[in-house]
Amino acid sequence: MYNKAAISAYTNVGIDSGVTSADPHKLIALLYQGALLAIANAKNGILRNDTAAKGKSISHAIKIINNGLNLSLDKEVGGDLALNLSALYEYMSNRLVVANLNNDLEILDEVSGLLADLKSAWDSIRLSATINTPQTEQRVYAKG
Repeated sequence: MYNKAAISAYTNVGIDSGVTSADPHKLIALLYQGALLAIANAKNGILRNDTAAKGKSISHAIKIINNGLNLSLDKEVGGDLALNLSALYEYMSNRLVVANLNNDLEILDEVSGLLADLKSAWDSIRLSATINTPQTEQRVYAKG
């Protein structure tokens, strides 16, 4: 039941107050989380032999990767890093198509692992920036 509620909440992103009030960094984190959730739901679809749910979830993950993560890259400013990320997003999308065609859990795990690594790195950027600000340092020391 919780998975259906989570999928529904993410599908209706436009009305989610967390999304509408999030800064650009948080939005990217939410896109990573949404893609990971979609892949987890695709795995569940495969395990339940629910072809429609699997296909819908994989399509959702591909849409997040292509229309969210990849389109958010500024390839002019980001240089090689942005180009490499774009190539990785394209690779992940292609792998998801293969996973969909072959009901391949290993490919879903592969893409999920790549997304999790990217999300972790992205989250550490926020944490690093937060820790290095004077106001946060004061709050950290005040709590101690």
